[in-house]
Amino acid sequence: MSKSAKSNLRLLCKNQEGLKVISTFTQDSIVAVKDIVFLKQNRIFIMIINRFMWENVENVEKGDLRHNKRIRCAIKFEEVLQVKSKEINQKSKNKHLECLAIKCNEISNNNYEIKIFFSGNSIITLTSEAIEVVMHDIGKAWNVKHIPKHKI
Repeated sequence: MSKSAKSNLRLLCKNQEGLKVISTFTQDSIVAVKDIVFLKQNRIFIMIINRFMWENVENVEKGDLRHNKRIRCAIKFEEVLQVKSKEINQKSKNKHLECLAIKCNEISNNNYEIKIFFSGNSIITLTSEAIEVVMHDIGKAWNVKHIPKHKI
């Protein structure tokens, strides 16, 4: 295993507070529609994202662009009963979505509604029996020129 692979981010969350941490790390990630899949029989929802490495921001703000990086990252949601999408054309497989946040609410029957918000008012809504999410970086990070910015 390479040195960078040993330091790759790996998170496991089983509650709403943990999901807030995962939401923070996925902010400004980019995902292609083709890299989103719901394995209905297995009750698993997976996204492979290009995660902006916000943990390097201190170096980026000092002007050190070598630390301005993205990395491939897998996010797996388990115990998913249903998936709905809004404003996402699933036939446009190469369309890229920019992840803004992940939010979760407890709903009826002790289930959870997990919403993944993207720019352009696109939303993926998961109905799940539990909050069980694994997120881990895959491979090596690469340098990028731009840091994501938002209008306030």
